[in-house]
Amino acid sequence: MTASRILIIEDDAALLRGLKDNFESQGYEVRTATDGQRGLDALLKEPPDLLLLDLMLPRMNGYEICRTARARKLEMPIIMLTAKGQEDDIVRGLELGADDYVTKPFGIRELLARVKAFLRRRGPESDEFKFGEFRLDLAAHKAFKSGAEIALTTKEFRLLEFFVRHTGRALTRDTILDGVWGNAVIVTDRSVDRCVTTLRSKIESDPRNPVFVRTIRDIGYRFEVPT
Repeated sequence: MTASRILIIEDDAALLRGLKDNFESQGYEVRTATDGQRGLDALLKEPPDLLLLDLMLPRMNGYEICRTARARKLEMPIIMLTAKGQEDDIVRGLELGADDYVTKPFGIRELLARVKAFLRRRGPESDEFKFGEFRLDLAAHKAFKSGAEIALTTKEFRLLEFFVRHTGRALTRDTILDGVWGNAVIVTDRSVDRCVTTLRSKIESDPRNPVFVRTIRDIGYRFEVPT
């Protein structure tokens, strides 16, 4: 089996060395770059299976790298490495096409688990998606719990479908609005929160402590499938 390829773009030499050593010890093929321009060149020359991307880089910042990658139709998962208290920066990165983020300082086990999950989960490849006791039939627009159909409104179904197609991703409210509501009507972030609340009441055993639709404070939501 071919090893998954990871590109790490990070200007902190000590952190970069530690990340490289840890990922290589797990069997990944790792390439590195210490500034944005070299990182972008490496990314475009040989696109990796996953990109770990610092936001604040010399020569070219992580936002430009992210924007360019998505403009070139590169679909690999992008995980941003961010500093604490950068919620606005995180939102900006996610809206430019990044999939998730980890906040420095972070535990290497957490990051390794996040990377492994992204490389394993690509969203549904068929018209059916299963999580917990639930089965989502995307073609029929129906949802089932333990074989019995559950009643979802059209918007709740579209929201759940959007979540499962982006399993594991950190999603801003604006991203969800664009993906589920589109530009047809004028809605606000509260529309997302209200729809999430009603959806949780139908798929979560304890809506106040959700397992599937997790809140990311100041950012938005992430759909998780516990292993």
